[in-house]
Amino acid sequence: MSTSTSASASNEATNAAATGAPASATPWRWRVVDIVVAAVLGVAIGLLFWGWNIIGGAWFGAADALTPGLGGIAVGIWLIGGVIGGLVIRKPGAAFVVEVVAAIVSMLIGNVWGVSTVLSGIVQGLGAELIFALFFYRRFGIVVAMLAGVGAAAAAWVFELFYGSSPNILKSLEFNAIYLTTIVISGAILAGVVGWLLVRALAVTGALNRFAAGRELVREV
Repeated sequence: MSTSTSASASNEATNAAATGAPASATPWRWRVVDIVVAAVLGVAIGLLFWGWNIIGGAWFGAADALTPGLGGIAVGIWLIGGVIGGLVIRKPGAAFVVEVVAAIVSMLIGNVWGVSTVLSGIVQGLGAELIFALFFYRRFGIVVAMLAGVGAAAAAWVFELFYGSSPNILKSLEFNAIYLTTIVISGAILAGVVGWLLVRALAVTGALNRFAAGRELVREV
């Protein structure tokens, strides 16, 4: 065995020991801890959604009353599940799963949107998931987080364009242009930047030590 091969094997074993995964396991294979953390994150973010239904809902209504379409600026927090799930678990499906679980929790607790909450969660989760997939689940910096928020926002915009008893396609071009602009900005900042900062805050507590997100922060320090 060559020195480089030996070193690679040693690194693989070290990483496996740190994550609790077998050395031969694919890095994209979900571990039990991934499933548990995805569920915990989904429930926690679902509770965040529930609170934001009141705060963000009021902000949305006030902004939309000021200028139709401006309410999109408040949407970003409802998109944050996919960003956080992707940044923490870093495996295919993580962004989608966390966003959908959060949407289900929000629906079960109770809100005015009912099952539409879950449909929105599915679409938004797919939007964020697509961005992480485009980077082959290898890049998780703040720029990728912001793009994931934008992906979720764009998906939400398209969904609302056609879904519901009063889809946005029936509204004016000006409304849809303003709504697209504001929801994308909100997705980049409230979902992307805030989501990235929350993941780093979690990593500082040591809660993510079994994930690359936590180990990276340790190396930075």
